[in-house]
Formats: sequence, structure tokens, C-alpha cells
Amino acid sequence: MKIAIISLGCPKNQVDADVFCHSLISAGHTTTADPAEADAIIVNTCGFIESAKTEAIENILDACALKERKPGLKVIVTGCLAERYRQEIRKEMPEVDAVVGIGCNAALPAILERLAAPDAAPEEDFGPKTDLALGGKRVISTPAHYAYLKIAEGCNNRCHYCAIPLIRGPLRSRPLEDCVAEARWLAGEGVKELVVVAQDPTAYGEDWGKNSICQLLDELNAVEGIRWIRILYAYPERITDEFIAAMQRNEKVVRYLDLPIQHCNTRILKAMNRRGDEEVVKSAIRRLREAMPDITLRTTLIAGYPGETEAEFDQLCEFVKDTRFERLGCFAFSPEEGTPAARMEGQLPEEEKQRRAGVIMDLQARISAQLLEKKVGSVQTVICDGVDEESGLYLCRSAADAPEIDGNICVASDTPLYPGEFYRVKIDESDMYDLFGYVVEENEDESAQ
Repeated sequence: MKIAIISLGCPKNQVDADVFCHSLISAGHTTTADPAEADAIIVNTCGFIESAKTEAIENILDACALKERKPGLKVIVTGCLAERYRQEIRKEMPEVDAVVGIGCNAALPAILERLAAPDAAPEEDFGPKTDLALGGKRVISTPAHYAYLKIAEGCNNRCHYCAIPLIRGPLRSRPLEDCVAEARWLAGEGVKELVVVAQDPTAYGEDWGKNSICQLLDELNAVEGIRWIRILYAYPERITDEFIAAMQRNEKVVRYLDLPIQHCNTRILKAMNRRGDEEVVKSAIRRLREAMPDITLRTTLIAGYPGETEAEFDQLCEFVKDTRFERLGCFAFSPEEGTPAARMEGQLPEEEKQRRAGVIMDLQARISAQLLEKKVGSVQTVICDGVDEESGLYLCRSAADAPEIDGNICVASDTPLYPGEFYRVKIDESDMYDLFGYVVEENEDESAQ
């Protein structure tokens, strides 16, 4: 069969798709980027918040609509939405041929074989969440020079607003030697930048009884061929002195960290069942910046959590102004079915939640623009991701920019720049999201950062 894989949501979900894509190719199938050409479409869904569910449903319906022109087309739904809402998918979208839980991803080749039989009946395939493989052979679906390294599955944090433990189960850390072996393989395939992902990478190894993220960073740093190692999602209460020291001593670990703090008010943090209070959050930020003054900090916030007062929201606004995160995203609270937060009293009107999120994002837009403007005149080491065909500018990133998340450094160059190669770029302009510059020689690096 010719198969189109539509993978939605986070990088962790993309890694899952990379693994089952490899198994499908090994079974003799081919892939296509055009769903209209496919014999089967697999929609690997996200179900984290309401907007993600809506996007997943739209993609499933679009896939099913193609059956009108191609009656033999098979549509398979897997991923988080399938794991959480299998009965609803089967009831509301009977055109779907198979609903597959994350524990049955490895069975997709067999499922496709059964669906190819004449008069095949629709399937529901579910098993224990723990049957989802933590690793395995995979394709690299990102551009060839960077890749996501998934080091764990599930989460034990049990934040009251989050459905991830319901969908993905408890923390399961991938064996350290397995993570390092995949990193070596990725390096051999030409990957220059490793992006370390999990629901909470800073909890890596705690299910074994020993936090092992520092040891993992040490071993990844020794992998030849890798130049940058980037960690996404580091929880403030796990920003220990040992973790900071590991970031400092490993020169390949870029000075960049995503701290999903969600709020700064102690009462709200307690209502969220977060493990740290306001001082823990501020201490983590202070110690990171003291140890690494050039670090780029990204965070996410939730506005309009149940019971959030105007005074508590004002405190959050002041915190954003004072802290001046380099990157920040704010989401209106989404009451996820089955979570304690969805049942709490004090639910705010949707319009008010959206207003508060908008206020935070407006504040951050000004801060981000000011911080980017300060980089004008500096020289940055960048990796080239490709070229924007419309403008002719090369799209690059510095260590301060995570792929697929942050802005670009847009580079004008009369000579070609090549994806995956590193260059020195002098910044001569900025806007609200991006920097602009040109390639310089080594002797022009006096102002390098």
C-alpha cells in the first residue's frame, strides 16, 4: 500500500510516527506526502487541549472525505485522541476504518493487512499503554540536520489541568544506553542537533529510583558528530544545582531551556497540583541566569485557571514584566475531561480567559521585540535550516532558537548557504519575532555572542 501519515501535536508524537513509519516500510509499504495519492491514511492525533482535538477531528474528516473519490481508501486513527476517545470516534465518524490505541502502534502493519482483505470490517485495536515502545528503529522525518530524541514516556507529575497521565500513563524512562545508541545512530545519519524530549525530561530515571538526566547529558555530550544538544521542558522544582552544573560542563548543551511554569502565584500553583511554589519558580530562574547569563528561557503560562482572581492575574502580569522571558506562550485555560481542574468551582467565562491570555501575549510581544533589538550588532553562530523561496532569505537559527518553535535569523547571502551547516552571522536588523543579518568571516567576530 501507499500510505500517507499525518502526524499532529508535539515532537514526542512525531517520534512515535517515525517508529511506526519504519515498521510499515519494513513490511513493504511505501509512503506519500499527498493524502490524495494514498491507499491508506494514518492520522496520528493529539488530544492535549481543545484546540488540538479540533485540529485532529478536522484532519480525520478531511481524510474520510477523500473516500468519495477513492472508495477503497482506508483511514486509520491513532495517537492521543484515539487512545482517549475511541468510542466517540467510532460513533461519530463511522467512516474511520480502524481506531488504534498507542499500545498497538506496533501492530499497524498487521492491521493494514487485515483491512486490505475484501469486505474487511472496521477495527478497534487497543492494548496496555505500556506496550508503546520507548524506542526502536525509526525514520527521520525532520530535516536531516536535527532530530528529536525521546527519552521517556508518560508522566508522574499529575498536574490537575493535564490529561497526559490519563492518555499516556505513568513515567517510563528509556534505558540510558538505548538513548545514547540512538543518538550515535542519528549522528551517523548526519544529525547535528539533538532535541531531547519527554513529558518531563528532568524526571528522567526517577521511575528507576534515581534521577539520571545529568548522566544522560554527560554521555550524549560525548557522541561524535553532534554539535548542539537542546533540552525541552524542564520543570522548575527539578532545576537542581547538579542539573545546572551538567548544563555548564557539557559544551554541546546549548544555553536554552523551556520551563513550563504555568503560573507564579503560590495559591494557583497549589490548585494546579504543581510541586513548587512562587519561590521555587523564581529561584530556578535566578540560579539559571546567574550560572549562565547568556541562557535563553522559554516558558508557557495558563491564564484564567479556575478561581484565578483579578489580583492573581495582575501578579502574573507583573511577573512577566519583571522576569522578561526571551520566549513565552500563554494559553487560555482549557477544561480537559477527566481532570480535576475541569471539575473545580470558579470556572471563568471563555471570553475572560481569552482576554487574559491576550493581555499576557501583548506584554510578551513588546518584551520579545526589545530583547531581539538588543542583539542588533552582535555576531551569532547559526545553523541553516533552508531558504525562503519567496524572499530569497536563508532561514537560520542560533542556539537561542528551537526548531519549529521559535523565530528565525533571516540571512541575505549572494553565495549559497547549505542546510545543516553552521555560519557566523552579523545581526543588522530585528522585528517582533525574527532577526536579520549577513554572513561574516571569522575576523569580524569581535562582537560575537
